[in-house]
Amino acid sequence: MGRFDHHHNERDVLRRGTLLRWPRATRSRMQRWVGARLRAVALPLTTAARSPVRGLSSTADAAPALTTHYKKVDRTGDERWVEIDMERFADETDLLIVGGGPAGLSAAIRFKQMCAEAGVDYRVTVIEKSSTLGGHTLSGAVLEPRALDELLPDWKERGAPLDTPVKTDTMGFLTETMRLPLPVLPGSPVDNHGNYVVRLGNFVSWLGEQAEEMGVDVYSGYGAVELLYHEDGSLKGVATTDVGVAKDGSPKPTFERGMELHAKATLLGEGCRGSLTKELVAQLGLDSESEAQTYGIGLKELWRIAPEKHKPGTVEHTAGWPMDSHTWGGSFLYHLDEPGDTLVSTGYVIGLDYTNPYLNPFLEFQRWKTHPAVCPTFEGGERLSYGARALNEGGLQCIPQLGFSGGALIGCSAGFLNVPKIKGTHTAMKSGMLAAEAAFAAMHALDDDAKEEVVPIEMSSYDKALKESWVWKELYEVRNVRPSAHTPLGMYGMFIYTGVVQWLLKGREPFTLSHGASDHERLRPAADCTPIEYPKPDNEVSFDLLSSVALTGTNHDHDQPAHLTLKDDSVPAARNFAIYDGPEQRFCPAGVYEYIHDDDAAPPRLQINAQNCIHCKTCDIKCPSQNIDWVTPESGGGPAYSGM
Repeated sequence: MGRFDHHHNERDVLRRGTLLRWPRATRSRMQRWVGARLRAVALPLTTAARSPVRGLSSTADAAPALTTHYKKVDRTGDERWVEIDMERFADETDLLIVGGGPAGLSAAIRFKQMCAEAGVDYRVTVIEKSSTLGGHTLSGAVLEPRALDELLPDWKERGAPLDTPVKTDTMGFLTETMRLPLPVLPGSPVDNHGNYVVRLGNFVSWLGEQAEEMGVDVYSGYGAVELLYHEDGSLKGVATTDVGVAKDGSPKPTFERGMELHAKATLLGEGCRGSLTKELVAQLGLDSESEAQTYGIGLKELWRIAPEKHKPGTVEHTAGWPMDSHTWGGSFLYHLDEPGDTLVSTGYVIGLDYTNPYLNPFLEFQRWKTHPAVCPTFEGGERLSYGARALNEGGLQCIPQLGFSGGALIGCSAGFLNVPKIKGTHTAMKSGMLAAEAAFAAMHALDDDAKEEVVPIEMSSYDKALKESWVWKELYEVRNVRPSAHTPLGMYGMFIYTGVVQWLLKGREPFTLSHGASDHERLRPAADCTPIEYPKPDNEVSFDLLSSVALTGTNHDHDQPAHLTLKDDSVPAARNFAIYDGPEQRFCPAGVYEYIHDDDAAPPRLQINAQNCIHCKTCDIKCPSQNIDWVTPESGGGPAYSGM
């Protein structure tokens, strides 16, 4: 058993995992598949790693068509593919988990615990698109250990990287020049007593180690790109990405087909706005009785600050400036306690229901750091890392049906973030644990013959279990906090509701507010809005986008189809630019989208710098035409966060 990282050498890969358990003929075929796949990824990844991040003004190598990805362009009848072997290797497992984050790994661990208790050995497989566990993980983060206490009560003895207990909680409201203190009431959602400041990527890596020790097969560097179904429409499993496809959609000499993974139950734990989750929810109508999800974008930096300014265990949050009263936004600043270092995690979250297309989340974050009450913390310090990620903010109203025949949604794929707490790791972990328990019960009840086949199990009991858990109670209590910002009072209405109604009634109010329109529908035409002037970066506290993206370690082979696909290549210029002045070029926190003016008399064209993508999913959410469809790139591409 072990972790299957795509960068291992072939001999190491063939010693690991379940390959040793397969029949000789199957092993031989799989060896050829693994070897070819490793050869296919080795050169592009090495080449890309030596290349700088693509410049935001580069027009080199522009493809004739923006969308050439095989997920969107049918290869049937394309003469370039006529002689190509399109057969996929297929493997079977009992429980398949897509996504090696807190929810997925907690599910794997809980399932294996139940196997040990029952004296059985069901196979559990986790696949993760990042080349390393935690490499795509980004969060503040303050961790509430409730779910961890339930999952691994001896986590301290196991060496969990929870080294910074919260000692001090502060909140403030910023005007343009002042910071007004706000109270942190004991027992309120923002009270962090008993919680820990963590680097969530490190925590995820540690969870992976615990899962491996229990016999979970972890395959990192393998993204799922396609859902597979049984003839009756139940979920059968997933297929991983093809490798060796050129940017124009043609096969390279190194082309190898992806692999199919079939399972009795497939748990989708892809994180916020997962590409397969989005497809599955639409395919099965899982959101027919829930509201459309609403989102935020969180931008984060890791800093090393001057020792005299470092206050280990201090948690600071602010609201107000630079956001106006009708735009959801707020900051965090967490002081870590790591031996011999003075690290702080800092960031800004902006609700993606904002209305002004000129708003630039990255530049708002940079501007926040220049506030007189904030700037001194960073002066004389060193910025080490940068990243961004979308997050679910809809809460209870937006949770879809979770279980279905053949699988379930877990973690941020479903959306369990507690918005006023600014926490979702504990609820994501608990959801994974409950899904694992439901899967084990259904699987263990099968007769002996069915246990030997890929028979889809029914997961509806997971919905019932979650609604009876503390996760549901917690989200029910705060269900009206986020939509209360949509009243005419805006953020002030949210402060009044949270400080009075929610504090007194704890969710017992006899009504549930609606979020209203979807995030992309709230964007107003550029003609109705005022452009926003942002200060130039000082390169000491605030920085430009290009140098920031370089700190993400993001890496994609340039010669592959863009995974930022468009439903219609004509829409960006004809609608998004014409009506909204091209908001893609501002809401993307990595400079992926750029409008190029080749001729002053002609409309601009959209250029997609897919190599810059840090997998935040903001474009898939906020595009006003819903024309952008994010799909999984090949071979572990994406950011390379280290303890973010």
